[in-house]
Amino acid sequence: MSAAVADIYDTKSKEYKRAKRLHEKSTRGRNDHLEADWTPFRAAEKRYKAKFPPPELSGALDLALLDDCRQKEVAAGGWKGSVDAVDYRELEMVAADVSGKGKGRAYVFPQVPGLVLLPSFVSSEEQRDLVRWSLRDHARHPNETNLDTHYILPKDGLWNAYARSRQASESISDIQPRVSTCSAANQQSNTGPRQIISNEPATKENFAKLVSAPTAPAPPSPNARACPPGALISKLRWANIGWYYHWGNKQYDFTRGKIPVSKIYTDVCKRAVKAVPWDMVFGDVDQGIVAEWGDEPGWDSWAESYEPDAGIVNFYQTKDTLMAHVDRSEICATSPLVSISLGCAAVFLIGGKLRDIEPIPIILRSGDVVIMSGPGCRRAYHGVPRILENTLPPHFSEKDTERYPTSQSSTYEEYLQTARININVRQVFPKGFDPHLP
Repeated sequence: MSAAVADIYDTKSKEYKRAKRLHEKSTRGRNDHLEADWTPFRAAEKRYKAKFPPPELSGALDLALLDDCRQKEVAAGGWKGSVDAVDYRELEMVAADVSGKGKGRAYVFPQVPGLVLLPSFVSSEEQRDLVRWSLRDHARHPNETNLDTHYILPKDGLWNAYARSRQASESISDIQPRVSTCSAANQQSNTGPRQIISNEPATKENFAKLVSAPTAPAPPSPNARACPPGALISKLRWANIGWYYHWGNKQYDFTRGKIPVSKIYTDVCKRAVKAVPWDMVFGDVDQGIVAEWGDEPGWDSWAESYEPDAGIVNFYQTKDTLMAHVDRSEICATSPLVSISLGCAAVFLIGGKLRDIEPIPIILRSGDVVIMSGPGCRRAYHGVPRILENTLPPHFSEKDTERYPTSQSSTYEEYLQTARININVRQVFPKGFDPHLP
């Protein structure tokens, strides 16, 4: 266990005592019966999110422990789960993994039919390429980010401005707030309690109604101030992929058209889907669940019908979380949703169609790929309550001077020391479905 993580669990350490003091201060006056009202999913979120007491990871599945090549990575980070915390079944992939060393292993979970985990599916070199592409090439116009609502970002993206600002020979102008260019009417901000949006699941039948729903743009923050790129880079949270997703009503805004999905993303996703032996995943699933597929293309056609056309790149800092939610904005509600983990490790929770179902915890590490597929899994509550500190794999420190200058590599590595990037790609329309968009 690394020294940093060990200090969290050492009751005599300064870190442990500080965490205890902060915990006691923040919970002073809290209702003693508050926890009794938590759903099983909420209780799990709280447990893994907690700074004090520190989370016990022995109940979280950590398949990296089965791979001798990843022991250095696990030891360096200190955080460690267990190989028998969750029931799973091991399958052999139908295609060779990216390393070329032979067929890799896929893991499926009886508790969540359709959930597939491909540990270390993305090679170290490809991980570095995906990180660079996500920050440098994707999080920029025309792909919208969370910061575009509030700031006038450079055309070549925030990351490139940040990278230039680190060069002492070049002076970079501050990023200006968008509110300074908006009318007073557009500057109004909702100062009341945060509203939870519960969107209607998208189907072929209600698609026309959802498309016609108003999608007013979110107002820029009146509190945004001009600041250097370095002050904003840690506030980058997401960048849109493909069809534009409207966070205000949790539906796609098809009036804005579709931006082509980069091949660097679709290649990994399609390769992952084709590598899974789907007949072994769904072949013995309860017929009641199979009946929920409806008339959508089944798993036996995904090699041809799977065509990712939307998604999001999430940029997490170690203090960030993604609370329980369900993805139900896609007409295609059964085809694979492919999620690629890069950078620091995280605890991933996935349960069922209700928060009352106890979720299973899985530690996801850089290079792991998760596939959520089928009607049950695609409509299951899931979230990320914890990014695990100090878990950046050693291969991100390796220098590839032939492809990238040392100065550029160190900038990415420095960012990733406290960050996790998640590339999440899905299919909105079933193959052959005509949405009749203008």
